[in-house]
Amino acid sequence: MRDHPIPPVTEPLQYRAIGIVRGIYKPYEQDQITRGHLIDTNGLEIEAVVLGRVLTLMRRHLDLNKPHLWVVYPRCREADHLHLQIAGIWEPSTLEKNKLDIDSPNKSGRDFEIPCDELPEGDDYFSIRGELIYTKPDTEDLVLKVRQRSRTDGSRPLPFKLNLKGRISIEYLRHFVSLKVRRHENQLFLEEQKVIGPLPNRGSNKRRGGKKSVIRKSGNKQSQGL
Repeated sequence: MRDHPIPPVTEPLQYRAIGIVRGIYKPYEQDQITRGHLIDTNGLEIEAVVLGRVLTLMRRHLDLNKPHLWVVYPRCREADHLHLQIAGIWEPSTLEKNKLDIDSPNKSGRDFEIPCDELPEGDDYFSIRGELIYTKPDTEDLVLKVRQRSRTDGSRPLPFKLNLKGRISIEYLRHFVSLKVRRHENQLFLEEQKVIGPLPNRGSNKRRGGKKSVIRKSGNKQSQGL
């Protein structure tokens, strides 16, 4: 089993938007669990959908009345309205216990060493990588464009935009950035930024001369308190 739900970056310009949220998933209808709410530890309800590959795991192995640490893809339908796509679960203790029950049903639970379910980044951590297409430092508004991988049939889904809160200088517009982000209620707040480099102008096939990567801690007091 991998030791972290968010895989390491393998390419300098690798787009992604992935995070972890702890909560109870409550479907709108018990016989149709693909749509519902993720209720966090503070009782906040966040709209969520369950991707197909997680359904079998949820139906067979998870107690949906208990909180779990979900691996999610964030989306923003409105500036302050977060929507989550549930792509997996990070709960090694449950997954390894289920595997043990299948492989060795007669083995005593006392011989089973429970893996740790905690992560060093803590709950509500997100890794966002994409193109900075809007920044207004005065109001701490940011918008990133994230491109998705091609499907198995060769088609490529349309890119999507994510609204975040934080300060990034306007000089980095149309640059590729890597952000460490923290969820607070229905918004994502910048904690750390790394500017990878400029992206080519629209219609240009040549990349402009790149700048060195820049890593900065967010000065946002609100995000520091999370």
